[in-house]
Amino acid sequence: MKKQLLYRPVGMLVGVAAGAISGMVVKQVWRLIPGKEGTPDALDEERGWGEVLAAAALQGLVFAIVRAALDRGTAQGVRRLTGEWPG
Repeated sequence: MKKQLLYRPVGMLVGVAAGAISGMVVKQVWRLIPGKEGTPDALDEERGWGEVLAAAALQGLVFAIVRAALDRGTAQGVRRLTGEWPG
């Protein structure tokens, strides 16, 4: 239980980092779509449902992958340092 409490702030930082990294990745991927400038926002009146939902799905997918990779790598690093898995 104690190690879970100690790991919680690390997990929060990993979540913030995952959000920042995934945002950058999504912007780069969205640039590959011809004629599209910037990822659409749900409240952007000029963008259609399909475009908004596709961008949201891409953002969710990229965030989940980045978060899982960072969580896993961080847990492995903690195990190397402490000898115990943080979960």
